[in-house]
Parts: sequence; structure tokens; C-alpha cells
Amino acid sequence: MRLSGKTAIVTGGGSGFGAGIVRKFASEGAQVFVVDINLDGAKAIADEVGGIAIACDVAKAESVSNLAQNVLSRGPLDILVNNAGITHLPSAMEDVTEDDFDRVFYVNMKSVYLTAKAFVPHFKDRKSGAILNVASTAGVSPRPRLNWYNASKGWMITATKTMAVELAAEGIRVNAINPVAGDTPLLKSFMGEDTPEIRAKFLSTIPLGRFSTPEDMGNAACFLCSDEASMVTGVAMEVDGGRCI
Repeated sequence: MRLSGKTAIVTGGGSGFGAGIVRKFASEGAQVFVVDINLDGAKAIADEVGGIAIACDVAKAESVSNLAQNVLSRGPLDILVNNAGITHLPSAMEDVTEDDFDRVFYVNMKSVYLTAKAFVPHFKDRKSGAILNVASTAGVSPRPRLNWYNASKGWMITATKTMAVELAAEGIRVNAINPVAGDTPLLKSFMGEDTPEIRAKFLSTIPLGRFSTPEDMGNAACFLCSDEASMVTGVAMEVDGGRCI
């Protein structure tokens, strides 16, 4: 019960890695707000763990502001997990459409800015709080044809470090986790198409020989957001089976 008595938000919590983080947090005693643009998905996970589902488009300021009002009206917040993310399909960098670039920019980057505006003042008032950004190995060891997605995750890693150094004096810790691809709804988008041959080729680049799982992400997130990691801030932890070695 490492998160007993704590309250957490997990964006993109209705599926994939986010759902794994929600399940782990709940099993460790946290009250979890499952936040997702897909309210049905959020409700399914929230019902499973006794959490609270909230619909939110993290790319839009008004939606994030409404989320903050909803959550903070119920009591203090201890943990914010910025997990929601999107990618463009594998493509030459100059062939990615402006609309697809904008989606990656707004969901993967601007959302972190918007949640910071919404929740950092609350954490400052409390002189405590843990923020976790779900970045990617793509921000450390980028793969061709995912250029703007790679760049967005590199941005998130740098944002994590600069947030950490600015907020440390306020008692707020900020860390990131870098998963390699997992068997989640985004996998097909990363690979372009999902075939046994393409999966085998992808897995050959991971020394431990398997994809990241939602459980892997939940375990790492739980540690970084718990009091056990009270001396850990500004870290971008690779949870990638050795992909970045």
C-alpha cells in the first residue's frame, strides 16, 4: 500500500500503459481519477478499480481547466501522470501532414504545459506533489520515419528535467519513464502495419526480447510517484528491456 491515502490523475488512463498505471496505483491504495478522451474506456477501467472516470481532451485548455476544477473540488491532489499520447504513422518527415504534426504537438507536448498551468499552483500551495511524464525511448534513441513523434518525446524528456529543477524548491518532484513500444492500441501506428514479420523485426531490437507491458509501466510509475523515491527527481527512467543500450 505504497500510495495509501494519495490521490492521483492518470491521463490516457482508459487503455494501454495508462490503464496499467491506474491498476497499479489503485492496488497500492491510491484514489485514481481515470482521465481519457474516450469516456467509455475510462469508465471501464475506473469501474474495475473503484476509481473516478472523467472525460478530458488534454490538448485543449478549456477541457484541462474543467478537469482541474472537477478534481480539486473533491480534495487535494498528490500525483499527476501525463500519459496521454499520440503518434503519426511511419512516414518520411516531409510527408507527415500538418494536421498530423499538430495533433502530435498538441497531445504530446502542449498537454504537459496545460496540466502544469492547471495543477502546479495547487502543488505549490501544498509544498508537495509528484508529476510523472510518460515519454519514450523514441526521445533517446529515435527510429527513422517517426521524426516528429520522436521529437515530441525528446521535448518531453527535456521538459521533465527543467520542470524538476524549477519545482524542486517547492517540494515537487518531476520524473519521466521511457517505455519501448508495447502491445497497446498505438502499436500498429508505430509499426505501420502489424504482422508477425514486422513484430519479429521490432522485437529483435530489444535485448530482453519482448515489448513493454502496462504492468511494467505501472510498476515503474508507482515507484517514482511513491515516497520511496523521495530523493529522485529529473530522471527519465528507461523501462525498455535494454532498447537504448
